[in-house]
Order: sequence, then structure tokens, then C-alpha cells
Amino acid sequence: MLKGIDNRLNADVLACLRAMGHGDVLIVADTNFPADSVARATVTGKLLRMENLTCAQAVNAILSVLPLDTFVDDFAGRMEVVGKPKEVPPVQKEVQAEIDRAEGRPRKMVRIERFAFYDMARKSYAVIQTGERRFYGCFMFRKGVIPPEE
Repeated sequence: MLKGIDNRLNADVLACLRAMGHGDVLIVADTNFPADSVARATVTGKLLRMENLTCAQAVNAILSVLPLDTFVDDFAGRMEVVGKPKEVPPVQKEVQAEIDRAEGRPRKMVRIERFAFYDMARKSYAVIQTGERRFYGCFMFRKGVIPPEE
């Protein structure tokens, strides 16, 4: 255990988040996402896990240490529901609430078509698979910067 660090962040996840640079992409996925095969193509080349957590719980922990990019509109994204791209399922509403809480203001995720999401995930820095069993619990986060202290 470490002081001030959410205990849901395991050593592998913490090391990954620390190593990422500005603009690097992180994927947080549900249990149905082809996470293992996709993760092999990422920068890390291995799947990271936060297995006993929902997506919202995992994102809450991740955003406690990971700044989101403020220079781009696609700082965070969600996989579109096939055939209903504007639909926002409860799992995505919960993650949106975690983003808004972490940012201290509403910042809406962009929609990403399913196969475009898979392509983005393969090019990402890493994939974290959660224990989320609801469909469309698949998200993209772009790392931001931490400004210098004044």
C-alpha cells in the first residue's frame, strides 16, 4: 500500500499510467472486449487487468492519478452502440459522470464506431480489462499533462 494512491490501482496499472506520455491512449474495456488479442498489438504488448471492478470504478481509480488531455476534443471516447450510435447505455453514463467529477466540469466523450474503436485500441499504449459485464463498457482516454507548480 502507498499513501494517497487508490488501492484499486495495482502495480502493473500504476507503472503503465506513469510511463505513458502526453497524448498516449489508454483503453479501458469490459469483459467481452477481445482485450488479450488486441493488447498484444499495443505499445505495452500485454493485457493489464482490474478484474473485480466495474468500468466506472476502474475509471474513478485511474482518473485519480491520470490527467486527461486538454488540447484535443477526443480526450475520452466511448464505443458506439451498433445500430444506435447516439444511444448512451448506463455503463457509459456512469463513466461520463466519473470524467465530469475528475475534471470538475462536464466534458463530453466522443463516440467511436465499434471497428474504429478496435483499430484505435490496437494502436494504443495499453489495454486494461475490467470486470464489467454490461455491454459497451469500452472507453478510450488520452493522457494529458500536469502543469508546473507556480
